[in-house]
Amino acid sequence: MAPFAISVSWVLGCAAGTSGARERAALLAERGRVDEAIAVVDERLRAEPGDVAARRLLVRLYALSGDGRGVEREVAELGRRLGARSPIPWLELGHALELQHRYDEALEAYDRAAAADPTDPAGPRTAGPRAARWGELSIAEPRLVEALRRRPGDAECWHTLGFVRLRRGDLVGARAAYGAGLRADPRRADNRVGLATIAVLEGDAGEALAQYDALLALRPGHADAHLGRSWALLELERLDEAARALAAAERAGAAPAVVARQRAALAARRARAARAP
Repeated sequence: MAPFAISVSWVLGCAAGTSGARERAALLAERGRVDEAIAVVDERLRAEPGDVAARRLLVRLYALSGDGRGVEREVAELGRRLGARSPIPWLELGHALELQHRYDEALEAYDRAAAADPTDPAGPRTAGPRAARWGELSIAEPRLVEALRRRPGDAECWHTLGFVRLRRGDLVGARAAYGAGLRADPRRADNRVGLATIAVLEGDAGEALAQYDALLALRPGHADAHLGRSWALLELERLDEAARALAAAERAGAAPAVVARQRAALAARRARAARAP
């Protein structure tokens, strides 16, 4: 199925209540029986025309079936029911256009969602990560910044902004984004990984070690964190500790090739230390 196809979790998350018809339609769509899914949702909407979640699902089903007119009709009906300030019709149009691989038009729809309600983060919060995923980093960054202006406590969005800035070579901006994300949610690991990555790129072994230690306090079995910790300890010439960290990485399932390279580096440093006067 396409990346933004129907999922039961999405359907059940669309509204506070659940609908057996929506769930049944989602399951049918996931099995490739899209026409049957459309029939189920049509029946639901005849009984409950105000079921917004069902109508949103129908937009995506029409997109999956290639019925552009159906998409337009249901998006227009969403707009009529929800009003001009609702971003939802434009968001659903954007999802439908993505399913049809019309990415530039999808981005325009997400931007229109952002303009519909200048206080709602959903439009830029959708457009920014999508553009980042497509590799359009210069397009992604301002949309992520706008989403965070509207909802500053979004730790996941801060991480995406950090990733975008890191890919663009802006280490200062990336560090600021990851740091803000960590402050928004100290329990999330991804922003901590971002800060550790920047430290490694800058060759700051002490900072990298601090970040990997904090990450392992959250996730003791994180194999890459053990590897990163081993690298940092090697750089700091704390060789016995590096060996223990490397063994922990291997036990946690770290990539064997990377473990082998670090083991060779450890052996080389020990040999050099043994030759030193």
